[in-house]
Amino acid sequence: MSDHIYKKIELTGSSTVSMQEAIENAVSKAAKTLHDLRWFEVVETRGNIENGKIAHWQVTIKVGFSLTE
Repeated sequence: MSDHIYKKIELTGSSTVSMQEAIENAVSKAAKTLHDLRWFEVVETRGNIENGKIAHWQVTIKVGFSLTE
């Protein structure tokens, strides 16, 4: 088994639909420029309320990816 070295970055995704879609938006955007994405963890969740209803989700995540040579 080889050793792995990971880099961790923080991203905030947003969505008008759901927390999950906010996370998926952040991960899919990161996947366009980063390679070997391995995991994520939710750090913070918040939203915008308009007229007594949730209008927008923002989810901050940390994403880990492998460093390669």
